[in-house]
Amino acid sequence: MLHVPETGSTNADLRQLAEAGGEDGLWLRADRQTAGRGRQGRDWSSPSGNFYGSTLVRLRPGDPMAATLALVAAVAIEAAVRSCLPDIGTRLALKWPNDLLIDGAKLSGILLERTGDAVVIGMGINLVSAPELPDRSTTALVDHGAEVSPARMQGLLADAMAHWVTIWREAGLSAVIERWEARAHPRGTPLIARLPDGQVLTGAFEGLASDGALRLGLADGASHVIHAGDIFLV
Repeated sequence: MLHVPETGSTNADLRQLAEAGGEDGLWLRADRQTAGRGRQGRDWSSPSGNFYGSTLVRLRPGDPMAATLALVAAVAIEAAVRSCLPDIGTRLALKWPNDLLIDGAKLSGILLERTGDAVVIGMGINLVSAPELPDRSTTALVDHGAEVSPARMQGLLADAMAHWVTIWREAGLSAVIERWEARAHPRGTPLIARLPDGQVLTGAFEGLASDGALRLGLADGASHVIHAGDIFLV
């Protein structure tokens, strides 16, 4: 596992290492990022003390779709965080496509990027501070009584990712989806979906489709399958 005090983006660095022959399971953590990025090119605030890291998965013949590694990363982050908050119960929950929430506030994020047969998975977890976001509430582990160093979180995540990548490869995506749904907000939870084309849908969470897409139940009884978009709890 690699560590640097500061870099622009751990994802960008790990993409370069992947193109240079970096091995499956390689990790890179930075104390601080100067050009961190979230989904859809959004800036990711990266003050010191939080976790910023990326890992590399080399795709193999027979692996599930690369994009479903977002679900693998989500269940791994949830497992790592839950081990630091053993009494958190259902207050800790996953939200599609890649957020982990405590009491509905965003704790972490995931960014997948692919280069050749390599998928770089970036993870950011608020350990000691939470950036202010215009469209959602945020939180940090320290707000809930857990003091966790970035180095310790890296170790927890590395173990959890190794475990869930193995399940993804050997048992298939369905096993990951089963775990994801068990750790998500309940079915029937009201959601608002903002789609890439600007359309806004309101409905209820109906779980995930077999390919990992979100199933949103609409008021007319129809079920809308969403492969990309921003999802908000109502």
